[in-house]
Amino acid sequence: MSTPDLAIAPSSRRLPARLFHPRRLQGLAPVLALLAGWEIASRSGLLDPKLLPSLLTVAGRAGRELAEGRLAVDVAASLARDIAGFGIGSLAGIVVGLALGLSRAAGRLIGPSFNAVKQIAIFAWIPLISVWFGVGEEAKIAFIALAAFTPVAVNTWEGACAAPCKLMEVARVLEFGRWRSLRLVILPAALPAIFAGLHLGLINAWLATVGAEYFMTVGPGIGGLMTEGREHFHMDLVLLGVLLLGLIGLALNTLAARLEARALRWRHR
Repeated sequence: MSTPDLAIAPSSRRLPARLFHPRRLQGLAPVLALLAGWEIASRSGLLDPKLLPSLLTVAGRAGRELAEGRLAVDVAASLARDIAGFGIGSLAGIVVGLALGLSRAAGRLIGPSFNAVKQIAIFAWIPLISVWFGVGEEAKIAFIALAAFTPVAVNTWEGACAAPCKLMEVARVLEFGRWRSLRLVILPAALPAIFAGLHLGLINAWLATVGAEYFMTVGPGIGGLMTEGREHFHMDLVLLGVLLLGLIGLALNTLAARLEARALRWRHR
């Protein structure tokens, strides 16, 4: 009767050890210190609570927004824009990057212009996008797609050019066609760079989501939530938006890193 208990006991002891691993606690230390400093500064009167509400005040505001159903709508709207823009931009980036990497003519003709255009700051495109797409939902998604497009295209281009020469020679000896060479040689060699570009594109897309919501037409979204807080001087609402941006951005970054590691684990076998 004691055998099952002995089998379960070690795994039950490992779980707390993982949760409270020293490295995890070290990583949380700066965040906890920042939150503690925030709370102390607000409650001690070191900073005006109207400018820096306490964490409890922000938490109360979050509870009210959730109860009214507004917070869920705002988060869902921002995530929907982010996913749509990232999907369009990353797909276009992979296509353009492969075209530039696989075609010497395309690299010579389009490459220099692309390298020049990618130096333009993303927010400099807002006036043009507003003229071309208006200031509604289409403009926001176009702006997010543009933010995701550049890192994906650049990394895919570099990855497509990184196929080992020896493997390409073997493909020629075996008389692989263009599509077979692409599937068996070029894409496997380019995958690490493509995933790195997708990771950067996801981060850029999230930053652009907030920028689009903040600088374009106000509507449902975390950017709109922060704009409303700024206009009515509800700093608890603004800080709630800041915390949401950080938490969701961290979640997206963690998800992207894990998907990338899982997709590329064959490289370590």
